[in-house]
Amino acid sequence: MPSKTRTDMRAARHRRVRKRISGTPERPRLTVFKSLKHVSAQIIDDTAGNTLAAASTQEKDLKAPGNKEGAKIIGQAIAERARKKGIETVVFDRAGFKYHGIVASLADGAREAGLKF
Repeated sequence: MPSKTRTDMRAARHRRVRKRISGTPERPRLTVFKSLKHVSAQIIDDTAGNTLAAASTQEKDLKAPGNKEGAKIIGQAIAERARKKGIETVVFDRAGFKYHGIVASLADGAREAGLKF
């Protein structure tokens, strides 16, 4: 049996967390994904299966780098877009990533911009 990769282990942690959390129309799920170069966040209503808002470092108009400063900008952008849609509170889904560094910075940026979680 081949050994599990980092990606496999993260996916297993994400599945374990997703058993307990899900987004509702009243309180959608804010999920984070980070690759080696970029960071992205989505606000998802799991009951309808819709993405309500999204932000990524790959967007030209945000001009955010893929580091902690860029993650904070993405957090503020996703919170701004969520508030425009009338979303005040969310459930935070770290997607199997450790809550430190980029993930924590994104969460702090979203909180500073007015999202509650």
